[in-house]
Amino acid sequence: TDDIVLYKDGGAALVMESTSLNFGLLSEKEQEAVIAAYAALLNSLSFSVQIVIRTQRKDISSYLIYLDAAAKKIASPKLANLMAGYRRFILDSIKKKNVLGKRFYIVIPFSPLELGVTKSFLTTARRGGPLPFPKSYVIKKAKVLLYPRRDHLIRQAGRLGIRLRQLTVNELVALFYNVYNPEPPAIKKEDI
Repeated sequence: TDDIVLYKDGGAALVMESTSLNFGLLSEKEQEAVIAAYAALLNSLSFSVQIVIRTQRKDISSYLIYLDAAAKKIASPKLANLMAGYRRFILDSIKKKNVLGKRFYIVIPFSPLELGVTKSFLTTARRGGPLPFPKSYVIKKAKVLLYPRRDHLIRQAGRLGIRLRQLTVNELVALFYNVYNPEPPAIKKEDI
């Protein structure tokens, strides 16, 4: 609801997707600056965060089909030879290693204890039922606490050269659907 994940126990979370940074391509001074900025980010946190790295195998069969179609359009024999060599390189790379895609997420949790402890909360928590607070109240309180934390992380990540953006409801639904309903692995065709 309102780009916030609500938990059954009355907690909530805000999920942000992060861009990545190719640390190995940076110069030594740039690497030191990134390390210092990362240390500053960690030291600035007064709340917990969860870092999630989602790794998925990529099916590149459509890319190979695209390469075949592009190769048919090439008139120059030299360019056609280069394209065939590139396609062989891609196939050899696939056989040696799986092609993986990585996506990075930062989850900022909101504990139901931040709503305030009441007698009815303690009895409800033991039963495992819903909180005695209305859903709209939980969302309102979660936003008040989560949005400043989100903005703080966005500023600190910007110093690292990383962009963070909050996932929308549709993106959250798609993410959770893909996590809990993974696609079956693609069947490798040896004649591709």
